[in-house]
Amino acid sequence: MPISVHDQTFHLRTSACSYVFAALPSGYLAHLYFGAPLRDAHVAHLQDPTNRAFSPYLPSGIMPDTLPQEIPAYGTGDFREPLVEIAGANGTTASEFVFVSYKISNGKPSLEGLPSFYVEDDSEAQTLEIELHDPISGAVVVLLYTVFEEYGAITRSVRVENRAQTPLHLRRVMSASLDFPTADLDWIHLSGAWARERDLVRAPLQRGSQSIESRRGSSSHQQNPFFALCSPHTTETTGEAWGLNLVYSGSFYSGIDVDQYGTPRAQIGINPFDFGWELQPGASFQAPEAVLMYSGAGLGALSRGFHRLIRQRLCKGTWRDKVRPVLVNSWEASYFKIDEDNIVRLGEAARDAGIELLVMDDGWFGTRDNDTTSLGDWTPHKTKFPHGLGSLGNRLNDLGLTFGLWVEPEMISPDSDLYRAHPDWCLHVPNRRRTEARQQLILDLSREDVCDYLIETMSGVLNGANIGYIKWDMNRNMTEVGSALLPANQQRETAHRYMLGLYSILTALTNRFPEVLFESCSGGGGRFDLGLLPFMPQAWASDNTDAISRLRIQEGTSLAYPAISMGAHVSDCPNHQVHRTTPFATRGAVAMAGTFGYELDLNKLSDAQKEAVKRQVAFVKETRELAQFGDFYRLKSVFTTQRNDGNEAAWMFVSPDQREAVVSWIQVLALPNAPHSLLHMAGLNPSLDYELIPIELGENPKPNSKAPLVLGGDVLINAGIRIANHQGDFHAKVWHLKAR
Repeated sequence: MPISVHDQTFHLRTSACSYVFAALPSGYLAHLYFGAPLRDAHVAHLQDPTNRAFSPYLPSGIMPDTLPQEIPAYGTGDFREPLVEIAGANGTTASEFVFVSYKISNGKPSLEGLPSFYVEDDSEAQTLEIELHDPISGAVVVLLYTVFEEYGAITRSVRVENRAQTPLHLRRVMSASLDFPTADLDWIHLSGAWARERDLVRAPLQRGSQSIESRRGSSSHQQNPFFALCSPHTTETTGEAWGLNLVYSGSFYSGIDVDQYGTPRAQIGINPFDFGWELQPGASFQAPEAVLMYSGAGLGALSRGFHRLIRQRLCKGTWRDKVRPVLVNSWEASYFKIDEDNIVRLGEAARDAGIELLVMDDGWFGTRDNDTTSLGDWTPHKTKFPHGLGSLGNRLNDLGLTFGLWVEPEMISPDSDLYRAHPDWCLHVPNRRRTEARQQLILDLSREDVCDYLIETMSGVLNGANIGYIKWDMNRNMTEVGSALLPANQQRETAHRYMLGLYSILTALTNRFPEVLFESCSGGGGRFDLGLLPFMPQAWASDNTDAISRLRIQEGTSLAYPAISMGAHVSDCPNHQVHRTTPFATRGAVAMAGTFGYELDLNKLSDAQKEAVKRQVAFVKETRELAQFGDFYRLKSVFTTQRNDGNEAAWMFVSPDQREAVVSWIQVLALPNAPHSLLHMAGLNPSLDYELIPIELGENPKPNSKAPLVLGGDVLINAGIRIANHQGDFHAKVWHLKAR
């Protein structure tokens, strides 16, 4: 069984790992082990009984400051970061949670108001529920562990209940806390900024605290909740790695505290900065869910484990298992200069190229001719669309295209009818100025009336035309985080209540419109997280569409998120963000590593480029199941290390039956008199022979009279292939592999 208990020692076992902890006679929960699978849970010898100077101890002799714990608390002997911090009726925050009971059930419960991983059948997982009490304050903490045996994953969450007669005040509630026995580890996280999101950072753990976090009300461009720990010599294919991520879209904290004895404590959860929650008697607070994975076969296996679990047991609905359509988006084609005839002309070119979906971006509503006005006024622009969206949708449908639409429902323009009618509907603090970003404010989704308004307004938009796709944008972060409806003692609840409101809106809309494909966006990748994927199974990875910039963005993202979740488009050159010119073939090859589309005016392409678009679209349709549902392998990294100059990137997608694959290789800069590159493939069946079919994605394909090369899977993996040095920067090669 996935969960076994012996002498109050709990062994959580998956196909990839074991997780062991024990309830001690003192009532403390001692963490004992998380790593490669064990036959049994006999690891009590790993506890350190050594007495330490200046470490407080209990009558039992336990020193909380040196004990690895499942639920570290504040103020009773452990000076490291606590899992929870709760102020009781007397205002003090000292807590001590002792084990009371446990129960094991098949399946997995949902979390009230929050997205989470799920099971389709109770036989897929087991859940352990541990109850601990603080008898002085009346606080109860319930730890939830769900073991996905086949997926190799464990999810964790925390629920705090008030069983006292007076209110409790939560100051900190992490979703998971994990103590490691050694600090001889590297820490990997994904950091960046707008237009260069999720850059991979790897460094050795240092003594003291190191953390990544967002205080912006969203998971942010700057940091991502995901992080990993790994052995110093761990590579893509070898070594140990542990990964943690959070199913949440708001301000988060992911941190590691290495103590005086070189033992790290890793935690992940809601950012305690500016957070608070008043818990009335009988009430409870549910923290978001964290997911933990272990790999003994390198970072690649860790990534593939996350990819499979996310695709199959976090994403949900009609589009979970459907191939994603090839699209063209109007933004970089026309920006705000759109109207019905302009969009239809783009649609005609899309039809001729074999594209399936046209997305009309910003500029279609209110009096929106620039970004200074009309957010909140979700009615068609009377000059641009005098016949409404229904007329445009019908014309696109007649061309054989699905009609998609950009919206930004969470925002409000000061110059809008909605703001003039409801100036208190935005996040704000009385008597303070309302800081704008991109000439807009944020609607207060902690308010039920605002949420109800958005549900009905967006339902009206979707019912007003045959819309099959929504790009849901959010183009600023929170400032003046206050709500007009919350009392003073609950103002620090605003940001989390906002997230609960957003999730309630998305739940309602995705239930009402299950056939609509939703894609999330926040100035590109500013809210690329597990919290939105259950509602919107793909996200615009970055506003930066430059293919070379995207190599870093998409490789970093792939560490934690599957390719099917990454929106990736071919755009015009010189690129609109970095003004770089790259070959059409390279732009296509990079975009094919995500959910594929175009971000340009198809009517302005040369005849040769239009033919290239047709070939790219045809190849994507032929192979998109590989990229969207296959296993992903990083072969060469664009990130620089001591042994890698980052001048090449390579990756491949392999079908589950290992009979088909797509391999892509990119040379960033041409080198004079350079050696040939050696490319080792992965994920193939060593016993099969594969035909290597070169794919031409550029404007002027060269005729190839040579018969495709046929090599064994063992040769491709172990010996590899040589790629000749190429003149010219930004060169790409793509092969389609088919087993013979």
